Amino acid sequence: MAAKTAVLNRGTRISGPLTIFSSIRGKTALSATLLTLALAGCSTTNTTSDMITVDRAQGSQENIASLSTVINASPNDPEGYNVRGTAYGRAGEFSKALNDFNRALQLNPQFYQAYANRALVYRNMGKPVEAANDYNRALQINPNYDVAYIGRGNIYRQAGRTNEAFNDFSKAIELDTTDGRAYHNRGLIYQLRGQHAQAIEDFAKAISLSPNSAEPYNGRGISYVALNDDDNAFADFNHAIELNDKLAESWANQALVYERRGDKARAYKSYSHAIRLDPNYKPAQDGAARTRATS
Repeated sequence: MAAKTAVLNRGTRISGPLTIFSSIRGKTALSATLLTLALAGCSTTNTTSDMITVDRAQGSQENIASLSTVINASPNDPEGYNVRGTAYGRAGEFSKALNDFNRALQLNPQFYQAYANRALVYRNMGKPVEAANDYNRALQINPNYDVAYIGRGNIYRQAGRTNEAFNDFSKAIELDTTDGRAYHNRGLIYQLRGQHAQAIEDFAKAISLSPNSAEPYNGRGISYVALNDDDNAFADFNHAIELNDKLAESWANQALVYERRGDKARAYKSYSHAIRLDPNYKPAQDGAARTRATS
């Protein structure tokens, strides 16, 4: 959210999607089905916002070469390895990134930012246990490091340990974090618990911190749907599309409102667009199947 951004310390902010699942009582069978699909489909995958995206500037060979020159001039400065590690991470060269973070930590075992950066790389390598251990170590050194709480919270949330994730996101918020991921991710848990008023407040805060990110608009829109406020939901989904028209879930969420309004032709068109963006996105597949006959 990028509004849900992760930070490689002294690197650049990075983002990615989140997913929750829930259901709502007291609706017609169709409305309940649609809402459950919306809650399941408010984000694309069950990965978290800690996914590193390639950044050509940060991860360019020129940038890495210049950082290597700095390291060669001061080979015992852990900061140089930490910064180059972030660049390798941005280049998708995770093994080299780990080597640099390892060296930084050899030189300075109290370098809590390097632990958090290494944890983020482990997350991207599919090693959540190693990542959690590094976040724990960062917090042992600095119990007020909001980035580590958010990163560890994402690991807990993905593992289904929502209470622990909620506590970590709340701790980051108590520390006055300016990272919108804390609010966004806690909002997802409120949403999972059916506490949509609280979720809307958290998504709104995430939006204020990361106004150019589509994900919190999708999240808030889903909670508006849960409260039968389709007008505000529709506005949020449309704004998410304006911010990033490449997210399948935004188009599927827009289609959901069209479908709830009985406009199956427009719903089918938006569901179909979502499928073109992500052919494996099941909420869009199911929605298109429901609305195809009348399109």
